[in-house]
Amino acid sequence: MLEIEKSLYKKGYKYIVGIDEVGRGPLAGPVVSAAVIFPKDIQPFFFKDSKKLTEKQRKKLLKEIKEKALAVGIGIVCSSEIDRINIYQATKLSMERALRDLKHPYDFIITDFVKFNPYPHISVKKADEKSLSVAAASIVAKTVRDEIMEEFSKIYPHSFDKHKGYPTKKHKEEIKKFGITPIHRLSFKLK
Repeated sequence: MLEIEKSLYKKGYKYIVGIDEVGRGPLAGPVVSAAVIFPKDIQPFFFKDSKKLTEKQRKKLLKEIKEKALAVGIGIVCSSEIDRINIYQATKLSMERALRDLKHPYDFIITDFVKFNPYPHISVKKADEKSLSVAAASIVAKTVRDEIMEEFSKIYPHSFDKHKGYPTKKHKEEIKKFGITPIHRLSFKLK
């Protein structure tokens, strides 16, 4: 799970950032990116990407990631910004915000199959299964976004704590029953 990082260290890069995003497909809520830099001597301490972990496992790992990382950055783009600039641009903007939030120098970036010019990066398909720093970023981003959606479920009549804004049958039924909320993405097909 460190092969990509190791190959970049051999090329002379010292601080490598893994970036991943969560929330491109939902009908509501933000897109959230996280950026993680581990020390060069880090040893893998988990082996699954965030989608294959339980919520409890992710929360436990989030604490461990924050303890072991040199830096963790988070970038959030809300639904109204997504509507204004489109989900692809919003994804890149959330990644830029995560980088700015790092407050640590970096030399090179690994993304999960997102072209991220003009930044020095490599875009790797399924990077969250091949890179420890990207897998960690995936866990951080998913945990943060899930917590945001759980808070929204306390404000709006939708079950955001359950479906997290994704286009599930239940969510579509709630849109018909309760209508849209201020966190719904109006540029997405909502019905």
